[in-house]
Amino acid sequence: MNIRLTDFIKQHVLSHFGLQWLELGDTLTLSPLGNGHINATFLVKWPQGAMVLQKINTHVFTCPKSVMDNLHLVYQSLVTKAQVQSNSHTQYQLSVARPLLTQSQQLMLDLGEKGVWRALEYIESSHCIEEVETPEQAEIAARAFAHFSRHLMMINPEKMQEVIPDFHHLAMRLAQLNARVKSDPHNRLQACQHWVDFINSQTDLIKEVHQTLPTLPKRICHNDTKINNLLFNKQDMTALAVIDLDTCMSGYLLYDFGDMVRTFCSTVEEDSTELNQLKVSEPIFAALCQGYLSELGEVITAAEKQSLWLGARLMCFMLGVRFLADYLVGDHYFTIQSAEHNLQRAANQLTLYKNLLTQEAHFIRYLSAA
Repeated sequence: MNIRLTDFIKQHVLSHFGLQWLELGDTLTLSPLGNGHINATFLVKWPQGAMVLQKINTHVFTCPKSVMDNLHLVYQSLVTKAQVQSNSHTQYQLSVARPLLTQSQQLMLDLGEKGVWRALEYIESSHCIEEVETPEQAEIAARAFAHFSRHLMMINPEKMQEVIPDFHHLAMRLAQLNARVKSDPHNRLQACQHWVDFINSQTDLIKEVHQTLPTLPKRICHNDTKINNLLFNKQDMTALAVIDLDTCMSGYLLYDFGDMVRTFCSTVEEDSTELNQLKVSEPIFAALCQGYLSELGEVITAAEKQSLWLGARLMCFMLGVRFLADYLVGDHYFTIQSAEHNLQRAANQLTLYKNLLTQEAHFIRYLSAA
């Protein structure tokens, strides 16, 4: 870990959250936590406790106050539901990471050019996995994310602030891509013209999205339902807590379901170039459907249930569009490891989309049966 950053955090950040590192000395430890690509996240430990410290990425979240207001609203709602003493349908059964206030009773610490910081309760006995390996894991995670969504239905979605404008707005993403195709500022179009042509040929999907979304009720969505945003209990690997709530916003449940399909079901990693090895895992898809609809099947509308297959296709297609647009503009948004990284990611996601299309009738049966 960067020594200068460590020293800065100890000297200028921790005291605002009630920790005096000079008093704690070597008994206080600071280490990177997780593999997130947006915020910088650290685990702070001392003899009496632990907390998660994050530096909010203000290039992505341009209004961090909105992020924290949303987080506070979600936290208060879930804690209220967790305290209900009745049955599993009305009680929230997962843990919730509590936002920790600064010494001045604020949800975040704004140090200007030195960043915006916040602290969260550290959930003990938690374990995080980076990849779905079994259908059992997929079903547990899908049920947990559905449980999370179900218990946020009490909140009016309009109360949630839009922390990333047009995050899942397909028409905007396509317009952004085509503007970058037209300008081609880094002369990269030739390397990906065939993918641009393929994207623009998907008029049936684009039309379906345009016609379907207005028929669906708005819900509060997590918007980043990767497996590493669920904490498992170390002892028995049951679901413990849904985390990383920064992208919680008003939206459609098909977004969360589709993101699970995209990240749970691919047989290769998101940036793998072995496209001939990329398949959609049928057992994991079936388990995902079972877990998600066992929790939500009775409370969502028929149109919402039918829209989940659209979500499966939309999310990998749209992320392919976003990767390609970022590649063309010079890799401004996504962190890359090589010059072709975003192009490889785009090819991967669009190939996943193609594979879903070839198995459409087969996979829809799992949604119908769940």
